[in-house]
Amino acid sequence: MNIYENTLAKIKKLADLLIKIGHDKTKVEELLKILSFPQRIIKVFIPLKRDNGELEIFEGYRVQHNNFLGPYKGGIRYFPEVNEDEIKTLALLMTLKCSLASLPLGGAKGGIKVDPKNLSEAELERLSREYVRKIYDFIGPDKDIPAPDVNTNSKIMDWMVNEYIKITQINADKNKLLATFTGKSIENGGIEGREEATGKGGEIVLNKLIEKMNLNKNELTVAIQGFGNVGYNVAKFLYKNGYKIIALSDSKGGIYSEKGFNPELVMECKKERGMISGCYCVGSVCDSRLGKDITNEEILELDVDVLIPAAVENVINKDNAHKVKAKIILEMANNPITEEADEILNQRGIIVVPDILANAGGVIVSYFEMLQNIENRKWNKEEVFQKLEEYLSQAFDKVWETSQKYQISLRNSALLMALDRLLKNFK
Repeated sequence: MNIYENTLAKIKKLADLLIKIGHDKTKVEELLKILSFPQRIIKVFIPLKRDNGELEIFEGYRVQHNNFLGPYKGGIRYFPEVNEDEIKTLALLMTLKCSLASLPLGGAKGGIKVDPKNLSEAELERLSREYVRKIYDFIGPDKDIPAPDVNTNSKIMDWMVNEYIKITQINADKNKLLATFTGKSIENGGIEGREEATGKGGEIVLNKLIEKMNLNKNELTVAIQGFGNVGYNVAKFLYKNGYKIIALSDSKGGIYSEKGFNPELVMECKKERGMISGCYCVGSVCDSRLGKDITNEEILELDVDVLIPAAVENVINKDNAHKVKAKIILEMANNPITEEADEILNQRGIIVVPDILANAGGVIVSYFEMLQNIENRKWNKEEVFQKLEEYLSQAFDKVWETSQKYQISLRNSALLMALDRLLKNFK
């Protein structure tokens, strides 16, 4: 089963429960059938003149899954393995995520099949601008609002929004046009706290969970697989909040120390070395005697209180789910647990906080950035994080109460609440 079918299988299992909570059976069946297909799949071929004069063609996508709740919203990733199935899945998850977070937005996702590390900055800019020229008819502040994702950042968003405004600015409000892309630089209409937002959201959600479970965060150990933007920021916020981060990893491997790591020092070390391996930074010291190297497979099987997969999809599957020892899994990556693994973890009593709740901080703050642009006023970081906490607390409380009421997993509860709102807006 591919990842799109895997995700659809999770939501289709909730049909009976949706009927039980008061929705019409025919309407439920119709909505689930509609959600099984994206509303639009845009596939483009992007010509790029390389610095050496050679012409290369790159494959790109924009999948607009559903807009019942408002304009499509979702990131653009640059990754060698980008394919239609992956982008469709991520667009579906965005539909559910925006619904659960009570945002007036639908779900979309985009990507280019490219390894950006193999391009010069000039080539990257030309590719980014050409992608916008290929899809500009389909995007806009009232249609579809892209954002950064894997291997894209504020600089790329700045190039893209600049290209979009150049193409479409006739008789248009520039501030509103800026709202076509979120995740921009602060100088170009971006919002304070956007780069940290997904990680900050993860911390907010985990705090809410351990409060409900009457646990003491100062006694909890944490392992994080993935040390990019999301993994680093969730590690940083959790560390500052008193959690003990005893294992971290990136794509090349991981590190472990019983004493716990300071993620900011580890990041400084990673920037110097180019990898996390060997960065045993505890307190204010980096010393090889303070820890040991571990693999990405081993980090998932550590005896910790909280495991945070923050890298790629399907890392926890039927082959390793029975080896997971964590009591809580906080899904900061999209789809890190397969359908079969989810059932195994459930049977074992491991609490999984699903991706559509755990990593919703990014899209929520992207929504704030849209408002900032349209209303032409600046939000400060304190205001951003305060509003983020309000949105996520409301979503978490709803998910927790529904989970308790119907004795279902947090994942099924989150999906149920997302589908419930979609049904209420489904004509």
